[in-house]
Amino acid sequence: MTACGQSDSPASDTAATPAAAPPPEPRVLSDEERAVILASLPGPYSEADTENGRRVFARCRSCHTLPEGGPNLTGPNLWGVFGRQAGSVEAYNYSPALREADFTWTAEQLDAWLNDPRGFLPGNKMAFAGVRDETDRRDLIGWLKVETGYAPEA
Repeated sequence: MTACGQSDSPASDTAATPAAAPPPEPRVLSDEERAVILASLPGPYSEADTENGRRVFARCRSCHTLPEGGPNLTGPNLWGVFGRQAGSVEAYNYSPALREADFTWTAEQLDAWLNDPRGFLPGNKMAFAGVRDETDRRDLIGWLKVETGYAPEA
């Protein structure tokens, strides 16, 4: 046996290593598409300052990715979060509290979660203290709606 638990057998030296799939291309929306999505949101999210929302998301970026097919990090990937059952991203190891939660992520649910994650769902493993400023939460949620695949109803 060699360092790091790797075998020194010939089979391990010649075994083909599967190539990692390239990361998905990020979705790029036009300004017009962004405006349509934002305008379709219920108040107060339709009034979001998405540039501020993007800046607020910097607090979340070390744990969450956004693109469709993006990896889970310390937290799950957020693509398609709105309308998704809580605790349902495949291959993410949720706390029992989130696995057993019986709600679907809406803007209002996310607003309450972001205000006080531990108080909203005791027993979850998110260490983040939350976004206490109401305007920052509104802007972040509006920005997330635009960036995570939300499609306004036709």
